[in-house]
Amino acid sequence: MNEPNAKMKGLLLDLDGTLYHGSQRIEGADRLIRQLREWKLPYRFVTNNSTVSPETVASRLQGMGIDAEPGEVCTSAQASAEYIARMKPGASVLVIGESGLIEAVEGAGLQLTEDQPEFVLQGLDRRLSYDQITRAARAIHAGAEFVLTNPDLLLPGEGGLFPGAGSIGAMLTAAGGKEPTLIGKPSQILMDYSLRQIGLPAEATWVIGDNLATDIAAGHASGCGTILVLTGLTTKENLEYYAERAGCRPHVVCDDLHKLISYISDAIGI
Repeated sequence: MNEPNAKMKGLLLDLDGTLYHGSQRIEGADRLIRQLREWKLPYRFVTNNSTVSPETVASRLQGMGIDAEPGEVCTSAQASAEYIARMKPGASVLVIGESGLIEAVEGAGLQLTEDQPEFVLQGLDRRLSYDQITRAARAIHAGAEFVLTNPDLLLPGEGGLFPGAGSIGAMLTAAGGKEPTLIGKPSQILMDYSLRQIGLPAEATWVIGDNLATDIAAGHASGCGTILVLTGLTTKENLEYYAERAGCRPHVVCDDLHKLISYISDAIGI
């Protein structure tokens, strides 16, 4: 498979499954970030998680021994709020989501409302109520645009799997009768937002992740180079299965983060 022609000038890094599993740091993640800082190679942490702020994400990484600053984090909540603000500055928004999404909406200068909103913005809400779904569905039927932070149907956690934002989105799509605009991976909207934050063109930026259907697909959609790391969802044994399901393949595959560091070193000529 051919690699992009442009030199590697920046990276967009997935988090869960790439740098950590739950609360456990993946071997080499701390070293990877130290090396990127030493090489002065720009990067951003890119996550579909809409429930928490960049400050919380950075603090969580720091707690696992991975250097991180809030300004290095790009979330689907931030990208969703910016997307709406670019479409209609100061728009009224009904939010189904948690603190990270609400903070992003307010930070983008949008107006929170439950009465005749112009947009319904939905992410993961672990205190979801029937009344919330009813209000959101009625708003969509009345003409509100429907925006979904990310399509993740299930989330791993202690004790097993939990319904994700995509599962709530499926219910609201059925009730509202309208397909949402998708922001998070595999959509390129989150990637384009992240590229604006890092200040680099897609052809000079590489996406690194463990999931073909989200990370690698989003990289392809946005025109970035892609590196699959076999540290999470994808393994040598299931790679072909997931590649067929995702309809895309990475430009590069690295078995672990130490091999990824070596690959990046070679790519940037160090």
